[in-house]
Amino acid sequence: MTESIIGRGTALLSNNIVIIAGATFLACILYQFIYQPLYATSLGQIPGSKIFSATKWRLALADYQGIRTQTIHSLHREYGTVVRIGPNEVSFSSLSALRTIYGAGSGFERTVFYRMFDAYGRQNLFTFAGTKEHAERKKLLAHAYSKSVILSPNAIARPLIEKNVNKYLELLEREKDVAEEIFQSLHWLSLDSITGFLYGEKYGGTHAVAGNKEHRQLIGDIIDPSRRKLSWYATHLKSYTKWLYTRTGMMERLITSLGLLPMEKPATYTGIRAHALQSWTAFEAAAVERPPSQEFAIIEKLWKQSRSGKGARLDGLDMASELADHFLAGIDTTSDTLMFTIWALSREENRKYQEKLIEEVDKISEMDCNDDGNPTAEAVDKLPYLDAVIKETLRLYAPLPASEPRSLPIDTTIDGYLIPAGTVVSMSPYTLHRNPEVFPEPLKFKPERWLGECGDLTEMKKWFWAFSSGGRMCIGLHLAMAEMTTLLAAIYRRYSTSEYKRQRGTTPVITSRFEVFYDKTLPKAEVSTHFGLNMDVSKTDSLYLNAGA
Repeated sequence: MTESIIGRGTALLSNNIVIIAGATFLACILYQFIYQPLYATSLGQIPGSKIFSATKWRLALADYQGIRTQTIHSLHREYGTVVRIGPNEVSFSSLSALRTIYGAGSGFERTVFYRMFDAYGRQNLFTFAGTKEHAERKKLLAHAYSKSVILSPNAIARPLIEKNVNKYLELLEREKDVAEEIFQSLHWLSLDSITGFLYGEKYGGTHAVAGNKEHRQLIGDIIDPSRRKLSWYATHLKSYTKWLYTRTGMMERLITSLGLLPMEKPATYTGIRAHALQSWTAFEAAAVERPPSQEFAIIEKLWKQSRSGKGARLDGLDMASELADHFLAGIDTTSDTLMFTIWALSREENRKYQEKLIEEVDKISEMDCNDDGNPTAEAVDKLPYLDAVIKETLRLYAPLPASEPRSLPIDTTIDGYLIPAGTVVSMSPYTLHRNPEVFPEPLKFKPERWLGECGDLTEMKKWFWAFSSGGRMCIGLHLAMAEMTTLLAAIYRRYSTSEYKRQRGTTPVITSRFEVFYDKTLPKAEVSTHFGLNMDVSKTDSLYLNAGA
């Protein structure tokens, strides 16, 4: 009898323990995912979806699907210019917030997200969080990227770009099978331009456009669609991803056989960073014996500046990391913009814009052309309609359309809302560029808006954010613009472009970015990545665009 009572008591106690444990667990869950994120923080006052506010994984899901930026844009359309997109993240889309967060001297710093772009274990201009470190590094490089230096015939950029543009036109006529898929060849052009600018001919300049197969392979991991999947894992499952890629031996073979790697080895940037390090090593070995005197390439300027005593002294890996970052940044941003520009101009409904551009570039005098007959970079920089076409492409198809996260170590107020210290705040060009109050008919490609013919030009310039703003504004914008204007002017002085009939009304799709990117007003091409170009060597004929791979 006594044993029976003790047994029943033990069972009851066990049941109570289970109930208490379950209730405690449920309470913890409710506190962590309901009360704390929704009610125990000042961020609870900010408009937004409850599910996005409660867990970071809702936005991570959109990220995995390749629609993060579009999802945030939709949230802004539903909730307004301030929207909570995570337990500790808020997105803004007002001009006042833009000035507060990204304006010079704002105090906002880059988040840990950017550290994935460190190279060789060292930070660089792109990954520095602190404004002081960033400013010190930028001082070493800013002059070399200034517009006056980029367009100078006595510096490295202009002659290099003009030479590569002529080689690209020769490529279109020489390699018909390659020219039919210009997405890759535009990457080769950008590759040759950025490597020549950074390393010079002697230490790391590439010749992909001219046909060097090894150099062409360098862009392989950039245009691989699985690059996007790897980026997601590195962002949201950082420790796990690091563990996956550092396994060796039997464990590595097991992981590979199970298909657990987001991207097969060698992973993204492996080839580029190996080339960049090899280039730096060769330069450093030569510089020890004979210091460079020409100072044309960035590698030479950076080396001499860091040893002048006028700024921070960098060691070899610091400089190698800096150069590798510029190397990566200078490839697909420029080539993707060129692709979308040519595609937009080639659509049947945009024929009038192409004709206006052809009319403008045809007026360039022979005095403003090189011996190869192509316009100089300085001459095309002064063409207003070409500038309008590129700006409109950058507005609709910004090469980096996603949010740019920042944080502040102290509490602050943005657009009337209290933002606690450490909260991630962000804005995106995608949303800013689609404000109908600033850009009438925002989803339409209309270059004339940049000539003051559609909307308030002064106001549009304030909202144009393709190159970011403030102290973190893209340092390479003048190099990119020179490359794009020079190539486009040369192409449209020689050819007109048009779509293949079978792909008319579809949009090219880029799947190698952090997200899938395309023109949402059109259906995707049946074969969904990139697009190509088919041409006749006759100058009187058109280039025909293939809107699929």
